[in-house]
Amino acid sequence: MARVSRGFDTEAAWAHLAKRDRKLGKWMERIGPIEPDPRWRKPFDPVDALARAILYQQLSGKAAATIVGRVEVAIDNNRFHCDTLARVDDPALRACGVSGNKTLALRDLAAREERGEIPTLRQMATMDENAIIDALVPIRGIGRWTVEMMLMFRLGRPDVLPVDDLGVRKGAQIVDKLEEVPTPKVLLARGEKWGPYRTYASLYLWRIADAATEAKRDPTAKPVKRSQG
Repeated sequence: MARVSRGFDTEAAWAHLAKRDRKLGKWMERIGPIEPDPRWRKPFDPVDALARAILYQQLSGKAAATIVGRVEVAIDNNRFHCDTLARVDDPALRACGVSGNKTLALRDLAAREERGEIPTLRQMATMDENAIIDALVPIRGIGRWTVEMMLMFRLGRPDVLPVDDLGVRKGAQIVDKLEEVPTPKVLLARGEKWGPYRTYASLYLWRIADAATEAKRDPTAKPVKRSQG
């Protein structure tokens, strides 16, 4: 596979989606353009990013940040790798507030990195989305959704549709005025119309779901432009 650039032309994505899907296009006009994510152009270490994703799971941002900070102190480094994680034993991780399951997940991640099973950022640039997902979901504690978020917000891949994400599904429900939230299978079929910019469509579906939530709290509220991810 040829090298894949990070990020995509959001103006082209806007024009494509507005033309292909008038229902979604009306919402896009109401919300306004969503700017490119600045992280698309910034280098990052996939192993470090995955370790942080594990630590942040099922916790509030503040609580997770506190635990991450403690682990950074324990390993005397602000990057998580097999060599830095090897500096602390399991009881030390537990003392930082890391659960037993997350400790096992971090150990699995580190072991896979040592065996060369985690693609580097350079390697990911020559892999398609499915290949990246297949390489990362075997890691304990890493599911498809986590990898999809990396693909969308860190790698800037243009055509990712996280069909298991409830916010995306709720957004699609509102766009199509459905009585029930569409199933992942139904959303996958619906999303064919949005390719090759399903990532950009997903950003709007999140915003639409957010707008509906805000409207329930305040019927006079308008959609708010804010960053996702």
